[in-house]
Amino acid sequence: MNLRRAWAVARKESLHIRRDPRSLGLAIGIPMLMLILFGYALTLDVDRIPLVVRDLSGTPASRELVAAFDGSRFFTRVDGGDTSADAIARLDERKALVVLEIPPDFAGRLAAAEEAPVQLIADGSDSNTAAIAIGYARVVVASFNERILLAAGGGEPPLDVRIRVWFNSSLESRNYIIPGITAVILGLIAALLTSLTVAREWETGTMEQLISTPIRPAELILGKLAPYFVIGMVDVLIAVLMAVFLFDVPLRGSVPLLFGVSALFIVGTLAQGILISVIARAQLIASQMAMVSTFLPAFLLSGFMFAITNMPPVVQGITYIVPARYFVELVKGIFLRGSGLETLWLDAVFLLVFSLVATSAAVLRFRKRLD
Repeated sequence: MNLRRAWAVARKESLHIRRDPRSLGLAIGIPMLMLILFGYALTLDVDRIPLVVRDLSGTPASRELVAAFDGSRFFTRVDGGDTSADAIARLDERKALVVLEIPPDFAGRLAAAEEAPVQLIADGSDSNTAAIAIGYARVVVASFNERILLAAGGGEPPLDVRIRVWFNSSLESRNYIIPGITAVILGLIAALLTSLTVAREWETGTMEQLISTPIRPAELILGKLAPYFVIGMVDVLIAVLMAVFLFDVPLRGSVPLLFGVSALFIVGTLAQGILISVIARAQLIASQMAMVSTFLPAFLLSGFMFAITNMPPVVQGITYIVPARYFVELVKGIFLRGSGLETLWLDAVFLLVFSLVATSAAVLRFRKRLD
């Protein structure tokens, strides 16, 4: 082996790396970004669970039970409105994950040493969080029972918590995973399709031939988006059919609404892919950028795998600029909760804004590249 020749090759490769700062930046930046995301966003702990309390008893005994939940670090009380319907609506709006309802005769039953039932309603659309929240609630109730029995000198546990799980009564994890992973996959595939295709044209030189024609940037972007939009919608159809007929995931909401919000998300991610290709102009860099900007945020910061409420406040703020956050919430809401636009309109508006911004940015960046 001639070390001198090996050194010459190493020097040549080093010069190539220096001349391609984008690849060097990605090689160094991606591990740092992944460590930050996994270190801060990835957490299996479940705490600060939004809880609505309906205390229909209004007695010292019921207030003591409510104080037991308030004193637990696992629950955070939120406003439940004035009626039971308002409290249940908080579940549908994802403003609460658990509703605790204490009946009017609660104190009387305790005083008579009778069984005193209370109802706990949990949102089962996130089966893992719901199961953990129910477990925490049982611990709080067991502690309350222990205090009552200690004061009474023994006997049967007086407090009986009646559990009801809504939207996913069997707590099947696939009912939660399939809609969420569908959103993640669609985002990644849509961005990769356009980013790699356009980047390939830059590399082969065919893009220059297109540019030399009278076609305008907006027309070129639209022409590039159209066929891949059709492919994306076919993917949505396949995903819905597989979810319903293969995995038995209940589809309780509007099918046209589901396809409508999917169309918004696909347009935005396709435009994002074109924007990436205009910036990168190389397939390798475009694929890396697409992966970093779509899959990782969608997987970690959309609320699909890890509850956003359990993330640090800074990371929670970052999730608001992740389009998959809104699409995951829309898909889960339509599939499992049967929600309509009257509940999900804000998420749909955010997706519409994302699509408009991504498409406009792709057109403007492409026009600037031509100039």
